Amino acid sequence: MNTTPWKFLDEYRGEDFQGEWPTLPEMLRITVKRYPNRRAFTSFAPTLQEFTYSQVLAEVEKQARILHAHGVRKGDKVGVTGKNSPEWAFAYLGVLFAGAIVIPLDYGLKSKEISGLMDVAGAKILYCDEEKYDDFQGKGLKSLISLSPKKENYILDLADAADAEIEPSTESDLAAILFTSGTTGVSKGVMLTHSNFVSDCYQAQANMNIYHTDVFYALLPLHHSYSMLAVFIEAMSVGAEIVFAKALAIGQILKDLKQGQVTMFLGIPMLFNKIIKGLMKGIREKGLVVYGLIRFLMGISGFIKKVFGVNPGKKMFKSILAKVSLDTNRICICGGGPLPASTFKMFNELGIDFVQGYGLTETSPIVALNPKEAYKEESVGKMIPGTNTIILNPDERGAGEIAIKGSMVMQGYYNNTEATQETFTEDGYLKTGDVGYLDSENYLYLTGRAKSMIVTEGGKNVFPEEIEDKFQLFDEVEQILVRGFILDEKMKTEGIEALIYPGEDTSIPHERFEKIIAEVNSGLKPYQKIHRFTVLEEAMETTTTRKIKRFAVKS
Repeated sequence: MNTTPWKFLDEYRGEDFQGEWPTLPEMLRITVKRYPNRRAFTSFAPTLQEFTYSQVLAEVEKQARILHAHGVRKGDKVGVTGKNSPEWAFAYLGVLFAGAIVIPLDYGLKSKEISGLMDVAGAKILYCDEEKYDDFQGKGLKSLISLSPKKENYILDLADAADAEIEPSTESDLAAILFTSGTTGVSKGVMLTHSNFVSDCYQAQANMNIYHTDVFYALLPLHHSYSMLAVFIEAMSVGAEIVFAKALAIGQILKDLKQGQVTMFLGIPMLFNKIIKGLMKGIREKGLVVYGLIRFLMGISGFIKKVFGVNPGKKMFKSILAKVSLDTNRICICGGGPLPASTFKMFNELGIDFVQGYGLTETSPIVALNPKEAYKEESVGKMIPGTNTIILNPDERGAGEIAIKGSMVMQGYYNNTEATQETFTEDGYLKTGDVGYLDSENYLYLTGRAKSMIVTEGGKNVFPEEIEDKFQLFDEVEQILVRGFILDEKMKTEGIEALIYPGEDTSIPHERFEKIIAEVNSGLKPYQKIHRFTVLEEAMETTTTRKIKRFAVKS
């Protein structure tokens, strides 16, 4: 494992960039010098689009000149909203090449909400998908540029502008303001600099080698910090290819993975749970003997991989992996939430190097990543270089609120001094709001969110996420939210309840959910047991990474 994969930057320091880290535009220029003809962006639908790194550089420099002609100067803000596409990438990079600050906005928000965030950020120019383009016409914007050829002012059809004297950003300048999706309340604008992104990008590679021959799959929305850094920026830092997904639908995903010969597949727990469930169901349908044999071989494969560091599963299960288009895959990375250890284990047994990471928007976002050579199934990863981690007010097992200092930590919340001060300790550590502990090898284990903590009658602290994780592999449960309810108003003690949404299948009897609750309870500590549950008729509101918005659940 290369512990300093950014060492090659020394060749370019002084000529291509100054200081400790290059800016994002400087990083792209270095990559173009190294791999000019390597394919950078690919999209298969609705029509095939392919761009080399040289072509990407030419296009984003053109966008920067156009923005400059529209009056954009260093430090100005420009909004970008839309589904994943090469056009989204050109807009994002074009803003940075113009010396401006990009405001990536969730396309899942209503147009009114996007307008509100644009106003908060002070952005007057917007790159926008066709779905919302008409909503913003004539709404007081300085410029509205389409990310779709179906609308006027299409980004790739814009006429080039004259050469411009663009003042470039430095590594300490803001690159982006990311509005958190807010599972617990109001969105806040996270201010991230060029060095926040670039240092995090390279330092994360100390826990995982990536190469210019890799093909990344941009499935999760790129406005989200996880996908933005771990797919978009990571791929560009080494000259890898990015295949842009059009929909979060299993059929289309498998088609893209096969057609693109994807090697790096990043997703969220729900997606990987669905893939492994579908795969094991298909094997089970071949009969108990075949199923038993496959599981036995998976156990041997996993043992060899874990103990000897050799991966026999890739060859042993090639035909099985081909069924879910993972036969070309090198690494699967899960983020955005906790994953059941059983899912993690099964992927590794099948020969997929499957790892988990941890981070939050405020940390650019990666702070922990499981090295594939030394992964721990229960851990969300080993802390990456450049992080200084402490556990605040640890309990008897060493668990407490995780606090982090490092080059990837945000500058603060935009125009929100009070929230910024609340988030940092007096000595400058970012309080993550997550509860967990570190082991002796600096691997991180999560136990829950500080704000969603339930205090039981016996004075025990219970973290809903620890209980919710137990439901992930029950097909009958599409959504689960565990929370406290008041048992004793005077004593402020809480009981534990579960809200279950079973999906569109309304035929599941109530008794089945009673059995599921009983099964989950049997594996929990006495003070963690669920006292009551409700089966919901409607889905709970979620963010674009499928996290339930706890504050929005009323029933």
